[in-house]
Amino acid sequence: QVQFVESGGGLVQPGGSLRLSCSASGSIFIIYAMGWYRQAPEKQRELVAAITSNDETNYADSVKGRFTISRDNAKNTVYLQMNSPKPEDTAVYYCNLIYYSYSRRRIDSWGKGTLVTVSS
Repeated sequence: QVQFVESGGGLVQPGGSLRLSCSASGSIFIIYAMGWYRQAPEKQRELVAAITSNDETNYADSVKGRFTISRDNAKNTVYLQMNSPKPEDTAVYYCNLIYYSYSRRRIDSWGKGTLVTVSS
């Protein structure tokens, strides 16, 4: 079982900046990837950005050039630097972890989410 600590959400003005962080702990043998998804009201959850253990990254087209994902492997922590956010970035942001347990099972796990509101 994995526990998450997500932080950094809140209110930010358009054009400002915000950094989300997510730390995972628990029975993790090895992490394959960590990432951030978001879900706006009445919309489906969508990928924002993800990063693998080899530092390969993947971004939604809507955030390319504005958001940057990074990770601290030693701390099992992933960050999302959000620069120049727009009102349409308003959503609940969820941390996602894909890892292998000590029994070598591949597990997809989610944080509880943190709300980001972009508004003046």
